[in-house]
Amino acid sequence: MGRYKNGKDVLPQTLLKQIQQYIDGELLYIPKQSEERAGWGQLSGTKARINDRNDEIYAEYCKGQSIADLERVYFLSGDSLRKIICKQQQNARITSGS
Repeated sequence: MGRYKNGKDVLPQTLLKQIQQYIDGELLYIPKQSEERAGWGQLSGTKARINDRNDEIYAEYCKGQSIADLERVYFLSGDSLRKIICKQQQNARITSGS
């Protein structure tokens, strides 16, 4: 989140007074319009890194790595790994058309 702007400097006085009726003197976040908003992790690259990690997990699982081994390597719970593997299997089926 960027630096905040003072409402009295950017809002019409009538709108500022209306907002003050709901939230007087507290911080308020106003999100960007939906068409301008980037998805979670897109700007920071986090989403891509997680997708790459999940691809690696699935590839290792397909090569025969056990859930217990993957837990130690990726520091994730067995339940989390099973969810990742299941989702990757579904994605693989969709991609292959099966």
